[in-house]
Amino acid sequence: MSGVSAHKIDGNAGEASGGSHPRTGSAARAPRWRFLILGRIANFDLLRRHLGRARADILAGDLSRIINRALPQARSGVSASDLIEIAFEDYNRQSLYRAATTIEHLLNRPIEIDGELYDIDVLLGAAVADGPPTDDVRMIEQAELALRQATADRKVVIRDAHAAHESVDRIALARDLSRAVANGELFLQYQPKMHVRRQRVAGVEALIRWKHPERGLVLPGDFIPLAEETRAILPMTLWTIRQAIADQAVLTSHGHDLRVFVNIAGVLLSDARFVEEACAIVADHADKIGFEITETSVIRDPESAIANLKIFDDIGVHIAIDDYGAGLSSLAYLKRLPARELKIDKLFVTQLTTSNRDPLIVRSTIDLAHALEMEVVAEGVETQAALALLSVMGCDMIQGFLISRPVGLNALITYLQDERHTEAVEDSRATFNRLAATWKRG
Repeated sequence: MSGVSAHKIDGNAGEASGGSHPRTGSAARAPRWRFLILGRIANFDLLRRHLGRARADILAGDLSRIINRALPQARSGVSASDLIEIAFEDYNRQSLYRAATTIEHLLNRPIEIDGELYDIDVLLGAAVADGPPTDDVRMIEQAELALRQATADRKVVIRDAHAAHESVDRIALARDLSRAVANGELFLQYQPKMHVRRQRVAGVEALIRWKHPERGLVLPGDFIPLAEETRAILPMTLWTIRQAIADQAVLTSHGHDLRVFVNIAGVLLSDARFVEEACAIVADHADKIGFEITETSVIRDPESAIANLKIFDDIGVHIAIDDYGAGLSSLAYLKRLPARELKIDKLFVTQLTTSNRDPLIVRSTIDLAHALEMEVVAEGVETQAALALLSVMGCDMIQGFLISRPVGLNALITYLQDERHTEAVEDSRATFNRLAATWKRG
């Protein structure tokens, strides 16, 4: 976590005080909306090594008290050494978003513990329910699922407990997912990567979507983890590669010969069948296809994963490391990966212009990647100021809502044919000139 100001924690503090346990405490009134937020200390093991077990085990209680002071209407308590729960009710659903933002701001800065500053990495998953009373078990289940997804995505995730009960029946969804490819229910959207210096789109990332015939659009966070658990991820990914190749040919026919990147789940990197079939599919198109893999996916089975990535690299597939910095960021693995591209996780990009530490992390990552002969993509770029600072730092490409949201193939072609799509990069020059005077190489 980063920032300027710091909270101070007294090492003699005990457990969180102030009322009942958040899951069971009763409210004085019964508003329409119920909320349950789970906050996990993602870097708890690291903190425990520095602070010692006894001190680390009461850290969640310290953080709970910070939250209680800022959100007096909520009931905050400790569920485990690394887990905080915050429950409250309100008449307005927006209260949940305000509360989550408040908690992020509270903890997204160095915290002083016994005279030393520490970065506390807290991830938030939440459940919300309205209307008729929702049983506690369902609220807890959905909050835990949200926290699991938040851990994977490195961002706040909110799940609707009522909608989940009605529409996310995992057994039925798994059964339907196994037939989704054959039934033609999957489709792809594309998000461009803009080259900063060349001021043109340098490639696109393919993002899979599922339009269920009865449920409508199913969130990727609901069906992708399920696909990995049920092995539906294999046919789904092979379909994605085939479709990406077909769509790349369409782009080329319209004068846009761009490389298309496909996300590869960690469970597939050590799967011999996937490697064999994927190689056969891309054999004649390898120079037009890229595979994006995460750091954590390699850690599952590093020897097999690295060996298989080298097979893809040998036939010409462009390998990119996705979400760099969100996982363990192990240099031991990084130097062995045959990657040509490194994508900095949006966790470090979204606060680039407001944090003291994130620019240092991003700059050092860019320098490291360049030293390893990799190009760098910054994810989650949403402002001209962030783009300008990334340009000063030497970032090669950017991706994010400032450039384009994920769009369908036809919309992508229209976007590429409109010369105004480079305006975001061109408009950064004024901001670039202001920031260049203040940014100094370390």
